[in-house]
Amino acid sequence: MKTSVRIGCGAGFSGDRLEPALVLTQQGALDYLVLECLAERTIALAQKRKRQDATLGYDPLLERRIESLLPHLLEKKVRLITNMGAANPLAAAQKIIAIAQRLSLSVTVAAVTGDDVFSLLSGSETALETGKPLTDSGLLVSANAYMGVDAILPALATDANIIITGRVADPSLFVSPLVHEFGWSLDDPDLLGQGTVIGHLLECAGQLTGGYFADPGMDVPGRKDVPDMAHLGHPFADVSADGTAVFGKVSGTGGMLTLATAKEQLLYEVMDPSCYITPDVVADFTQVRLIQTGLDQVRASGGRGQTRPNTLKVSVGYEAGFTGEGEISYAGSNALGRAKLAGAILQERLQDRFADLRVDYIGSTSVHRTNFGQYPDPYEIRLRVAGRATTAQQAALVGEEVEALYTNGPAGGGGARKYVHELVGIVSTLIDRNQLTPQLTLFQS
Repeated sequence: MKTSVRIGCGAGFSGDRLEPALVLTQQGALDYLVLECLAERTIALAQKRKRQDATLGYDPLLERRIESLLPHLLEKKVRLITNMGAANPLAAAQKIIAIAQRLSLSVTVAAVTGDDVFSLLSGSETALETGKPLTDSGLLVSANAYMGVDAILPALATDANIIITGRVADPSLFVSPLVHEFGWSLDDPDLLGQGTVIGHLLECAGQLTGGYFADPGMDVPGRKDVPDMAHLGHPFADVSADGTAVFGKVSGTGGMLTLATAKEQLLYEVMDPSCYITPDVVADFTQVRLIQTGLDQVRASGGRGQTRPNTLKVSVGYEAGFTGEGEISYAGSNALGRAKLAGAILQERLQDRFADLRVDYIGSTSVHRTNFGQYPDPYEIRLRVAGRATTAQQAALVGEEVEALYTNGPAGGGGARKYVHELVGIVSTLIDRNQLTPQLTLFQS
């Protein structure tokens, strides 16, 4: 039984940079590396890819990440835990084996499945967001339950170098090796609550080391400069058997780890700090204590919890039609005025054909939908128009109308672009956790 475990987070979402994980593996003296690459929309899109090709459905960057990491993971004896399996952990594991064989490396991969509960839903279940039956949202295409630590533990009990999962709650990827290494009981909510604090702080990777935190201009009150962001280092945590954790990053990497960055991440996406629900525990963050113990070092303790819920959240994907988009730029004198005229023209021509039509003036009011009473005269404006449609052909009308502004006015429009995207909508429901049957499949090269 270890007295301390070092866990690093090499990715905080599917499109995260590749090199921070490599730096952590090569220089971080890790026991475990976690790549957290899955979100609600990500897995729904992965399910669509799997429906089109049964050999796909895993993370699009899996091959590139594994090819660069695998030799170093094996050399440094670092175990990898990742949800890059997305909608198809078995195919992902087989792809990793193929990569290992190509590199003449011996590796064992454990694929954890059981989160796909599409066949268990009737569609009459209530969507948490709408209060209506799931099928009212549209044609259902996927349903993945958030599994927890108990699904991963059997894989950790094997000699697998890599554990790849589908939909697992983000903190659970980090809590599971702590339970495995320290022998924590799944019936100890305070230890699991503290473990969830650790997982939550790590799961977004570079956000903890200043990425999402940065707001340059320290000469202005409230601004936050972060050094060397082009080489932002991702974090690791040294965790003791009692759950106390000291967070840090590899020396010489960019970014910073301070009380301020840790506090922001601790509250990220947390609606109620006293009731943060995961498959493992209802965590309580209200008594968490953060202490700066050195340069780029923060200690966290005090997480608590209550008994895990009897239900699991299910992320349900549905066909949501298509979005048509068009963009065009206006610059120079009266740029905003010309963009607004263009927007009015498009609204008049499209509003009868699109029940859901949006006009944005990027550079003026596109993000917050208001200028808060300020009326600057921007030199340039990017007009964006988007409409939701039931068919791709109808959605394409938006871009066509935007492109027609070239010669139909107003003056000076340029750089027009048009797009059509098929949409996957997301709603959620709950399922009795006893309906899930996590499964483990081992592969060897």
